[in-house]
Amino acid sequence: MDWTLFAAQAVNGLQLGLLLFLIASGLTLVFGIMDLVNLAHGSFYMLGAFIGASLAAWTGSLLLAVLLTLPAVAVIALVVEVGVIKRLYPRGHLDQVLATFGLILCFDAAALYLWGPSGLSLALPEVLRGRLSLGVVELPTWRLVIIAAGLVIAFGLWVLIARTRIGMQIRAGASDRVMAEALGIRVGPIFSLVFALGAVMAGLAGLLITPVTEASVGMGNDVIITAFVVIIIGGIGSVTGSFVAALLVGLVDTLGRSFLDGLLASVLSAQAAETAGPAVASMLVYLLMAAVLAFRPAGLFPPATR
Repeated sequence: MDWTLFAAQAVNGLQLGLLLFLIASGLTLVFGIMDLVNLAHGSFYMLGAFIGASLAAWTGSLLLAVLLTLPAVAVIALVVEVGVIKRLYPRGHLDQVLATFGLILCFDAAALYLWGPSGLSLALPEVLRGRLSLGVVELPTWRLVIIAAGLVIAFGLWVLIARTRIGMQIRAGASDRVMAEALGIRVGPIFSLVFALGAVMAGLAGLLITPVTEASVGMGNDVIITAFVVIIIGGIGSVTGSFVAALLVGLVDTLGRSFLDGLLASVLSAQAAETAGPAVASMLVYLLMAAVLAFRPAGLFPPATR
């Protein structure tokens, strides 16, 4: 095995896992605390990409674009929460699925109208376009920035959830919403805060990935299913579970797509391995979910009462 290639793909998997964590952590809080199935969560990923790329082009500064994009996504999320989502809290999951699917269509149509069908790219500053050498592996600087940002956000979210009063209230709501309300926790503002926080992290993930790919209409729809897989593996309502599960999913998906063909070629013909490899690789994440649920039906790190 080419260990240099393995190390490079492992870093790619780590990057993918941390991006998935940014999306899934907000989704698991929304699902765990509010019992809200929000299919439109990926739309904030798309909005972060489009708004960030537009602001970077207008201001000429990536840092300024980041600083303006995050509050812009938060404001949009709060408007959506007050105008639509708040009415869905007492409704059943089917109503939530139908309503948030409608929001997906609205967001995609708005993005198509505002930015057009061709997508939008984000040019990096010269200092972030190079490559850095880590031992025998040479990696793009921006990829390392994504990994560093993901780790910093993960640590900051852990501090917020585990070490602050508002975090205690969020954990109480995730574990037992009825008891939290009985103890006097104001559920309404907590719901709004959690929804906006989840949207901001999804928007940040979209902004971070835009220089690698581009902002495109419907890009959030491609990641929302994987984000749900992550929160199911990690345990609904568990930020720690989302972090561990996102890294597992990122590594399994990336390494599987890179090396499964070669592994199958050792037991199958070259043509059969080439045919079966991509199909099996695309299933690995779901096979991982099935394996975890077979032994831990509530996920790896479920809240105590779930």
